[in-house]
Amino acid sequence: MKPRFVGRVSAADIVTVTNAAIGFVAAAVATVEPTLAARLILLGAIADGLDGVVARRYGSSDAGAFLDALADVSTFVVAPAVLVFSLAGVESGFGLTVATATTLTAGGLFVAAGVLRLGMYAAYDEDDTTTEGVQTTLAATLLAALQVAGVTATGSVIYGVAGPALAVGAAVILAVAMLAPITYPDLLAGDALILGAVQACTVLFPSALRRAFPIALLICALAYVTLSPRFYWRE
Repeated sequence: MKPRFVGRVSAADIVTVTNAAIGFVAAAVATVEPTLAARLILLGAIADGLDGVVARRYGSSDAGAFLDALADVSTFVVAPAVLVFSLAGVESGFGLTVATATTLTAGGLFVAAGVLRLGMYAAYDEDDTTTEGVQTTLAATLLAALQVAGVTATGSVIYGVAGPALAVGAAVILAVAMLAPITYPDLLAGDALILGAVQACTVLFPSALRRAFPIALLICALAYVTLSPRFYWRE
C-alpha cells in the first residue's frame, strides 16, 4: 500500500512542506546562530512566495491551503518567537527571571496572535485582494530583518536600549498589529518580485555594502506596514 499523500500532493505542496522544514531548522539554530536563523526565516518567506507561483503555473491540490497555513505557523510564527526568546535569553541568561518571563510572554503573544491571524485569513480573506491585520509573513520578515541588520543583535544598543529588548518590544507590537482592524492590500506581482529579490540578497549577502540589503528590506517592510493601508497603489 502507498502512503495516502502519494499522487495527491502537488509541486506547490512540496515547496510548502520544504518551507515548514526550513522553519524548524530556523528555530533549532536560533539559540546558537540567531542571524543564521533570521536568514532562514527570510528563505522561508521566499519559499512561501514561490509556492504560490508554482501553484498558479502547475496547479494546486485540495490540501494546499491547509499545508500552507501549517507551514506558515512553523516558519513565520514559531521560528520568529523562538528567535526573539533566544536573543533575550542570551542577553540576560536563561534562568527563571522577570526578564525571561517577559520574553516568554512576548513570544507567547506573538505565537497566539500569529495562529489566530492565520486562522482568520484562511476562513475569510484567502480569496480576497486585501486582508485585515499585518500578515504573518511580513511580521516574521520584520523581526528577521532587524536581526540581520544588526539592530536587535546581542551586544547592540540603540538609543540606550539593548538590541534584544528591542526584539521583545517589536514582537509585542507585531502581535497587536497582526490582529489590528487595519486593511492591508496584497502586493502587486512586480512589487512582490522586487521584495523577493531584496530578501534573496539579504539571505545570500547579509553583510555586503555595510548591510545594505537587510537595511533596505527593513525599510521596505516598515514602509508597507505604515503606509500601504492608505497610500499603496492598486490596479
